[in-house]
Amino acid sequence: MEATTRARVPHKLTDKGQATRARILEHAAELIYTKGVHATNNEQLRRAAGVSGSQLNHYFPTKESLVLAVIAWQADRVLAFHRGERFASFDDLDAFREWADFYGGYERAYQEGCSLGSLASEIIKTDLDVHDELASAFDHWRDIFRDGLQHMQRLGRISTDADPTQLANLLLSAFQGGSLLAQVARDITPLKDALQAAIDYVQTFVRSPEVDVLQVR
Repeated sequence: MEATTRARVPHKLTDKGQATRARILEHAAELIYTKGVHATNNEQLRRAAGVSGSQLNHYFPTKESLVLAVIAWQADRVLAFHRGERFASFDDLDAFREWADFYGGYERAYQEGCSLGSLASEIIKTDLDVHDELASAFDHWRDIFRDGLQHMQRLGRISTDADPTQLANLLLSAFQGGSLLAQVARDITPLKDALQAAIDYVQTFVRSPEVDVLQVR
């Protein structure tokens, strides 16, 4: 993720150092999610992560450096999950259906919402210079869907009339909006409905084998 390089570790860390830094980030992400950026302070983070003030300042000398690292950490988790073998690079409609089914069947989805989206909603309200990093995180996420749809198009699985970028925006927006509504309603149904509607629309561009046979003739 190019735009999050400001948050990368500035020097090589030992295994213990990497573990300590990761623990701080995990607890920082949770505190920012539950309390907000401004309400999260060093004392709370020190207690939650079990580190000293000097350790915290060593890894993250400023609040902005901490928030940048939290964005990168959370984005990396989301992107790694979506790039895993489970969804087969999103190169067919079944992969998108499995993605929707996973979140629709995740019992805590309506409680937790989208981890990256929830983080963004807290951070975007601050005056920290991190908006580019947030935008980059969502761009990379959207690109996973777009790349899969472009591959489907090259394979002839969806029509050339389809706009992969537009469809990728639709899928990500359906997930973000559905997650928020599910949280508010404390019911997974809005998320399931939003994802189903988005995938149903993508399906309208799917080419059937019968069409290909007719075109060959």
